Amino acid sequence: MTALDFSTILPEFLLALFAMGALLAGAYFGKDAISKPILWISVAALLIIGLFVGFADRPDQAVFSGMFIDDAFARFAKVTILISAAAVLAMSAEYLHRQGLLRFEYPILIVLASIGMMIMVSAGDLLSLYMGLELQSLALYVVAAMRRESAKSSEAGLKYFVLGALSSGLLLFGASLVYGFAGTTNFAGIVSTVNAGELSMGLLFGMVFLMVGLAFKVSAVPFHMWTPDVYEGSPTPVTAFFATAPKVAAMALIARLLHGAFGTVPADWGQIVAALAVLSMFLGSIAGIGQTNIKRLMAYSSIAHMGFALVGLASGTAFGVQSMLMYMAIYAVMNVGTFAFILSLERDGRPVTDLASLNRFASAEPLKAFAVLFLMFSLAGVPPFLGFFAKLGVLTAAVNGGMAWLAVMGVIASVIGAFYYLRIVYYMFFGAETDGVESHMSAAQYLALILPAAVLLIGAVTMWGVDEAAATAAQSLVGPEITAAEMGAQAGGPQVSGEAPAEPSGE
Repeated sequence: MTALDFSTILPEFLLALFAMGALLAGAYFGKDAISKPILWISVAALLIIGLFVGFADRPDQAVFSGMFIDDAFARFAKVTILISAAAVLAMSAEYLHRQGLLRFEYPILIVLASIGMMIMVSAGDLLSLYMGLELQSLALYVVAAMRRESAKSSEAGLKYFVLGALSSGLLLFGASLVYGFAGTTNFAGIVSTVNAGELSMGLLFGMVFLMVGLAFKVSAVPFHMWTPDVYEGSPTPVTAFFATAPKVAAMALIARLLHGAFGTVPADWGQIVAALAVLSMFLGSIAGIGQTNIKRLMAYSSIAHMGFALVGLASGTAFGVQSMLMYMAIYAVMNVGTFAFILSLERDGRPVTDLASLNRFASAEPLKAFAVLFLMFSLAGVPPFLGFFAKLGVLTAAVNGGMAWLAVMGVIASVIGAFYYLRIVYYMFFGAETDGVESHMSAAQYLALILPAAVLLIGAVTMWGVDEAAATAAQSLVGPEITAAEMGAQAGGPQVSGEAPAEPSGE
C-alpha cells in the first residue's frame, strides 16, 4: 500500500477504526453504561467524516490498481450517505431508549454499514463492489432482526437475509460471466473490452445478472418482494435507515457499474433500466393505495421513487446521472423528515403505525401537521416543493435522452401515487373524530422533522450549490466528452422522442 492509497481510503479507515474501538468499549464497559454515548459519538463521527469528504480538495484518482475510485461522484454519494445515516441515528435515540432497544451494537452496525456503502460507491472493480455490498448487507441483516422478542422483526431479518443471499448469488454469477468473457474484473478493463467490438452474448448475460442482483438492493420491481414485509417488521429506526442511505448507495453503485464498465453501450442497458423504472413506478404507486400501515405505505413509496430515479439513469447521459443524484439527495431529505414523524407516534406508550390514527392530528399539533403536509406534497411531486423539481429533472433527462414515452409514463405514475400521500394529509386535517394519537419528540426528532420540511420549500428557490455539485459528480463519472455533446444538444434544443440518445465517451 502506497501513501496515496492510504490517504485516499482515510475516511473509510478512520470510521472502521472508530467502529472497532466502540465495539471494544461496549464489551468492556457494558451496554447499559455506554450505549447512549456510543450512539451520539457515532453521529458525530459520521458527520465529521462527511464534512471531511465533502470539503476535500483533491483530484479524481483510482488507487489499489483501480479497485477504489475517489472522484466527485463518489464524494457526492458519500456525503449524502453519511449525513443520512447520522440524521437517522440522531432522531432514533429517544425512540430506542423508550422502547428498550438502545444497545451499543446498533450504532456500530450502522457505522459498519456506512463503511460498506462508501466502498460501494467508490468501487472500480467487481471484487471491491462485492466487498462493499456484503459489508453493508451483513450489518443490515442483523439490525432488521434487532427486536428479538418480536416475531415480525425476526421474520423481517430472515426474509431480508434469504432474498439478500439470492441477490448476492445472482450478482456473483453475473460477475463470473463478465470475468470469463472480458478477462478482467476491473471496470476500466471491462469497458475497454466492450469498446473493442460489439457486446458479446456472454457479457450481455453477465451485465443482466449484475443488474438483477443490484435491482434487489433498490427494491426495483419485480425484485421488490422483501421490501413491504421488512419495512413493516423491522424496528422503525431501522426502517428509516433502510429508506435512506442504503438506497442512495445502491443507486449510485448501479450508476457506477453501468457507466464505469458498460458506458459505451447505453443502448444495451438503457432499455432494461427503463423497464425496471416503469414497473417500479406503477407497482409502487398502485399497490400503495390499499395500504393502511404507514410503514408498508412508505415501502411502496420507496419502490415508486426508485423507479423515478431509474428514469434518470435510463437516459444514459451525464444529465441523467446528475438528475438521479439530485433525486436521491432530495429523496433522502424527504424520508428523514417523514420517519422522524413516524418515530414520534404512539398511544399509551406503544408505537402506532396505523394510518387511521392520524385523524384530526392537525387540531392537536398544527405545526407538526403542516411540516408533514410539506413532506407529503414533496413526495407527491406537488410544486413548488423540491420533490416536484426532482421529478422534473429525471423526466427531462428521459426526454433529452430520446425516451419521451418514459417521461409520459412517469407523469401518469406520479399522478396515481399522489393519492396516498394526499390521503395522509386528508386524515390529519379533515379525518373523522377518533381517539387521537400522541406525538412525543426529542429535540433531535423535532429538528429532523422541521428542517427537512423547510428545506423542501426553501430549496425550490436556492439549491445552495447542491445542483452544481451533482453536475460535477455526473461529469466525473460519465466523462467530459459526453457532457460536451449534451451541452451542444441542449444549445440546439431538446431531442425529440425517437431520436437516439447522446453518444457516450470513447466513440
